Amino acid sequence: MTTFTIGHTRTPAREFFGKLSNAGVRRVIDVRLKNTSALTGYARKDDLAYLLESFAGIHYAHTPELSPDEGLFDDYKKNGLPWTEYEPRFLALMEAREIERKVDPALLENACLLCAEKTPHQCHRRLVLEYLQDKWGVELDIVHL
Repeated sequence: MTTFTIGHTRTPAREFFGKLSNAGVRRVIDVRLKNTSALTGYARKDDLAYLLESFAGIHYAHTPELSPDEGLFDDYKKNGLPWTEYEPRFLALMEAREIERKVDPALLENACLLCAEKTPHQCHRRLVLEYLQDKWGVELDIVHL
């Protein structure tokens, strides 16, 4: 099963939508906690849903249960929590939420997890997929766009 991830920060719209379309993505799963800020430009929730569907035929879904909670988000983004401390806290949150029971594996086929971070290295979208892969006992073909 091929599943993608992408970040929108510092990515021009043409490049962003081109990557999704060229990869054959059928569904974007928005895993951002905050997705309505004017600072997100074309990636603002309602605008993004419209653009994806209208111009690329890609379905949009917002899944905040795959996002950090407000406290963890603030600790990391505003208070300088190191990644080495963020990662285990985020994974514990995913375990407490039992996301492996709430996410249908079929939803990830040709889907793309969206977050703001440019790269997946220090981003929760990567952690979500690695967590699910481990809990489900399956090998996901994860492609970072």
